[in-house]
Amino acid sequence: MKKLLSILVVLVAIASKSFSQTTTENQSFGKKLLSKMEFGLTAGGNASNFTSANFPTDPLPGFQAGLTVAYKFTDNFMVQEEFLYAMQGAKVKGGILGTQDIKLSYASVPILLKYRTNSGLFVEAGPQAGFKVKEDIGGITDAKYFKKVDFGMVGGVGYKSSIGLGIDARYVYGLQKVQEVPSVVLGDFKNNSIQASIFYVF
Repeated sequence: MKKLLSILVVLVAIASKSFSQTTTENQSFGKKLLSKMEFGLTAGGNASNFTSANFPTDPLPGFQAGLTVAYKFTDNFMVQEEFLYAMQGAKVKGGILGTQDIKLSYASVPILLKYRTNSGLFVEAGPQAGFKVKEDIGGITDAKYFKKVDFGMVGGVGYKSSIGLGIDARYVYGLQKVQEVPSVVLGDFKNNSIQASIFYVF
């Protein structure tokens, strides 16, 4: 009986030590992972328009805002994913479609490769997918003329200060036509926009 109790005590001690070591290793891994992550908030304004449209347009003012998360491979090189609510579209000046604002709201997810210098200046580029949330054509919000998904490429420059506050300027170039039904008359037009944002990384 004493032998059995001794064996049980030894087994419990080994199990406790193993669990403690595993917990410590997991905590260490978690801390290491978090030390390589950056989380942030971003918001700003934009001017969007259509390219390759067979009707006259002017830039449409809008905004974008959301959350950012980045993983740092090194102190200077990282990949950043963002979850944004962004307005795009154009001001139609007349012609075939008449005079009206076309406002397209998207849940946009850019995935950007970013190189940031030690001074805080950075360049970034990567693909973006946009999922249409709302479509407003001259005040008509139940229209379904535009595609539900939009793809584009993003390129930009910016600066992040030592306290985490920064600015960002980007150009978003649409890669596919945005209208649901092809039209020779209207053209296969695409989204594009210039964006300027303020962000905070913590």
